[in-house]
Amino acid sequence: MKASVGDRLVIESLHLDGPRRVGIITALYHGDGSPPYFVRWLDEEHETLIFPGTDAHVEHRAEHGAQV
Repeated sequence: MKASVGDRLVIESLHLDGPRRVGIITALYHGDGSPPYFVRWLDEEHETLIFPGTDAHVEHRAEHGAQV
């Protein structure tokens, strides 16, 4: 998994019809874009350092066209 600042990190729910978490990657821990990432969660007012698991994927900024 590789990401850039401004990409979205999406974590799918482990439960059927459960909510997914979406956050904006605000900083990289490694310059090559590999995890962990600093993420600002859209549904909460905080930022965390996260090591994404197999339930997560990156939506690159160009894919979603969002501005940060």
